[in-house]
Amino acid sequence: MSRQLSYHEQVEVFARLRAANPQPKGELEHLNAFTLLVAVALSAQATDASVNKATRDLFPIADTPQKMLAIGEEGLIPYIRTIGLYRNKAKNVIRLSELLVERHGGEVPSSRAALEALPGVGRKTANVVLNMWWGFPSQPVDTHVFRVSNRTGVAMGADVVAVERGLENHVPVEYQQLSHHWLILHGRYTCVARKPKCPTCLIRDLCTFEEKTPE
Repeated sequence: MSRQLSYHEQVEVFARLRAANPQPKGELEHLNAFTLLVAVALSAQATDASVNKATRDLFPIADTPQKMLAIGEEGLIPYIRTIGLYRNKAKNVIRLSELLVERHGGEVPSSRAALEALPGVGRKTANVVLNMWWGFPSQPVDTHVFRVSNRTGVAMGADVVAVERGLENHVPVEYQQLSHHWLILHGRYTCVARKPKCPTCLIRDLCTFEEKTPE
C-alpha cells in the first residue's frame, strides 16, 4: 500500500521529472484545436500510435469541422477502420463536428462543460484539450496517470475523479501545467503495469510503492 507524498517529496519528484524532460509533449499528432479534439476522442481504448497512423492521412484533408462533415461518416470510416470501436467513433466525430458548427461557429470551445457536451468527449478528453490547447492546468487522468499517481503516492484515489482532485490539490502549482505529460510518459515507459522498471526509475527512492521490482 502506498502513502500520499509530502509537499517536499512532491517538489522533488517533479523537479527530477522536469530535469530529465524539460518540455514533455503529448504523443498524439494534431494540426490545430479541432484535430487535437478528434485525436483524443479517437484514442479512447486505443494507442496513440494507432491513432497517429490513421490520422496522418485524414487530418490534412479534414482539419476543420466543416471539412469533416464534407467527408461524412461513411467517408471517415476507411481512415479510422484500424482503430478500436471505429464505427461508434465515426458517428461521434461527425456529430461533434455538427455541434461545433451549430453551437460554436466551427471553433473548439474553451469551457469544460461545453466540451463535455460534445459526443464522445468525456472528462479526460476535455481536460487534455483544455491543457494542451488552451494552456489551462487541468489534470487529464488516463490509465497511466491513474496507476502512477496511486503507486508513487503523488495522488491517491479510488477513481479517476479522485485522482484528478488529488493532483490539483497536491502537485505544486509550478508543475501542474505539464504534470500529466510527465506522469503519462513515466507510466508508459518506466512505471509500466505488469513489471515496473523500478531499478532504473529516477524517483525510486521517493516512490511509496511497497512492491517494487527488485534489482
